[in-house]
Amino acid sequence: MSDDTMTARDLRHRAAALDAADPLAPLRELFVLDEGVYLDGNSLGALPAHVPARVADVVARQWGELRIRSWEESGWWTAPERIGDRIAPLLGAAPGQVVVADSTSVNVFKALVAAVRLRPDEDRTDIVVDATTFPADGYVAQSAARLTGRRIVRVEPARLPSALGPATAAVLVNHVDFRSGRLHDLPGLTAAAHAAGAVAVWDLCHSAGALPVGLDAHGVDLAVGCTYKYLNGGPGSPAFLYVAERHQGAFDSPLPGWNSHADPFAMDPGYAPAEGALRGRVGTPDILSLLALEASLDVWNGVCMDSVRAKSLALTDFFLECLEEYVDGGVNHPDSRVSSLTPGPHAARGSQIALRCAEAPAVMERLIERGVVGDVRRPDVLRFGFAPLYTGFADTRAAAVAIAEVLAEVPRA
Repeated sequence: MSDDTMTARDLRHRAAALDAADPLAPLRELFVLDEGVYLDGNSLGALPAHVPARVADVVARQWGELRIRSWEESGWWTAPERIGDRIAPLLGAAPGQVVVADSTSVNVFKALVAAVRLRPDEDRTDIVVDATTFPADGYVAQSAARLTGRRIVRVEPARLPSALGPATAAVLVNHVDFRSGRLHDLPGLTAAAHAAGAVAVWDLCHSAGALPVGLDAHGVDLAVGCTYKYLNGGPGSPAFLYVAERHQGAFDSPLPGWNSHADPFAMDPGYAPAEGALRGRVGTPDILSLLALEASLDVWNGVCMDSVRAKSLALTDFFLECLEEYVDGGVNHPDSRVSSLTPGPHAARGSQIALRCAEAPAVMERLIERGVVGDVRRPDVLRFGFAPLYTGFADTRAAAVAIAEVLAEVPRA
């Protein structure tokens, strides 16, 4: 489809008008971006422009000059819980329930084992796992099951309510499916887990920073998530662990470390857990990554998650509309080269659009050469993540145009 038809011209004008009216548009200037279109924030968020100078200070002054004094004078020791409290409002959590430490996989392990230990009844034999879960979560769940003497039961998210019962100890669900961008029903599935007497554990990697989560409001028990996607914390930035206040006294981590001890420097051979979410700490905090993350979170100051969600849905709607106009045959039509795996209804959509395309690897390679960056999930899924703090509507339209042009160039498989 030509980019010079009446409809195409209308889309250009609408993109400009939407960007001009966007209350989040000024935040784009806070990030390091080039002239291309970056739609891979669901894998690695863009760099906030002020972070390099802040990290340079951590390295040169806090480490280089103050050295060990920075554990106290620069606040290194309290960074995991302090930064957790910065993230908490973005998750709908009150202070004192989020700690930042370790990786997502490590935190999934802590949360799942602790969840089973909250339900020690021997009749509760099952850890129910979202059958579409991110593979690493499944690997960790299998290890947690072996450690606790439970069995893994894999269930499609839509069937979870009917699959839970008196044998269920814990339920692990991804809030947003990493392949398709499908948003699962956190309030409803949490309530279903509680009705069965089970503990609900949520993986928020693809929702934290992209949409309201409402951990406290919906009674979530435990949750984990990464910080390098929509939260823009940088490659490999540490993950977070949420422990609802009502569970903190009984939270029994399978990884008790000196950093989660009630008196770490007592060097007592007997372990006494710290109070609150601090029980989620294990070893010495990775200060450089932690403080880069802390600096990155400044871009969220004053940002309303409802506004983020509204823009996310508007961007993804507009992207699908542009694809329908520009791609020969549109989307989801019998002769089209692409079909959307992402649900149409807003209530079931995260902040990405996943397109099934038989030539996905070749298409993405050419898109990246043109400066349009998304990613591929083999064998045939193109993923485009929309980060509302820095993605605009003109970006969205430009990406759709580039996809149409590349599809016209790449031979059918």
